[in-house]
Amino acid sequence: MRLIPIHRCEPGMKLGRKIYNEEGLVLLSEQVELTGGLIRRLEQMGIAYIYIADARTEDVTIPDLISDDTRRRVMFEIRSNFKRIMDEAGRKRNVVQPTMGKDFRNVMQVLIDDLGSHKDAMIMLTNMSITDLYLYEHSLNVCIYSTMLGMADGYNREELMTLGLGALLHDVGKTKIPVEILHKPHALSESEFETMKKHAELGFRILKDEPNIPLLSAHCAFQHHERMNGTGYPRGIGGEDIHDYAKWIGLVDSYDAMISHRVYRKAMLPHQAMEMLYTGSGTLYEQSKLEAFRDKVALYPVGVSVMLHSGEKGVVVDINSSFPQRPIIRVLQDAEGQDLKQMYEIDLSKNLNVMIAQVNDQFV
Repeated sequence: MRLIPIHRCEPGMKLGRKIYNEEGLVLLSEQVELTGGLIRRLEQMGIAYIYIADARTEDVTIPDLISDDTRRRVMFEIRSNFKRIMDEAGRKRNVVQPTMGKDFRNVMQVLIDDLGSHKDAMIMLTNMSITDLYLYEHSLNVCIYSTMLGMADGYNREELMTLGLGALLHDVGKTKIPVEILHKPHALSESEFETMKKHAELGFRILKDEPNIPLLSAHCAFQHHERMNGTGYPRGIGGEDIHDYAKWIGLVDSYDAMISHRVYRKAMLPHQAMEMLYTGSGTLYEQSKLEAFRDKVALYPVGVSVMLHSGEKGVVVDINSSFPQRPIIRVLQDAEGQDLKQMYEIDLSKNLNVMIAQVNDQFV
């Protein structure tokens, strides 16, 4: 399969990987043939990149980190509980729901089990979902990334539970932000941004008294926008005053936001987002955690088209987990853009003189 931008898709191409709707259900399965209308609809719904089937890379597959059933269950709990809190906000009342924490703990148990069977996998581009509310899919992605990082760092199951719940619910305070601000299709004004910033404290208030939600998970919601140099919000704390869990969540929250399509800006590819994160190394984000994250992220996702410094073009077909910045490339075209009669693969971790010059979205 190949990963290409939605604007490079053409009628007749076939999907190489599932696309999910806002409820976590499969909307389009593999091998569905794309039409002009379907491509336009996907673009309108915020899909930036999709995997397509391709004869030259038909052997390239990407394992799903969580099952369809787990995705559906998690998305159902996020959607139903967040909508309930939104409704309560509209009625100006706040009611503790004793089942919310239990429901989220149950889905976290399943999610940890699913991820545990792929604990050595790389963090891959996952936002192949149509969602009316970016909030739901973003919450799931941040939870997946944070839990995987916790596993890589040796956290035990209860630590993973606390971290995962904090990640899954880090943005729950946005359910009490006015919809016209939350879904504004343009950059926020200064006063609107001040209102948006309140979601961190609002999230803490929602979670701190919920049965079965650890207080530390509530503090993850409170602290995920704090930064190492004290320039974050809501309290402007820094350094060791920020809990490690919140540092992980703040890092992956920023990353997933950058690789996700928004109405007011295009999605970045992972290597571009990582470059942006590194501009804040040691100031916004803890350097050791940023380095650990970099080593766990597939900067060049399987299926993405690249051009080597020689001018040859190819597709990433596998990731070296011990050296993720140096993937395995299947070379398909020569420097003049002519298809090779005999494709070949080159492992960049073993050929250090070969460099990726650019990710080339014009190459289809």
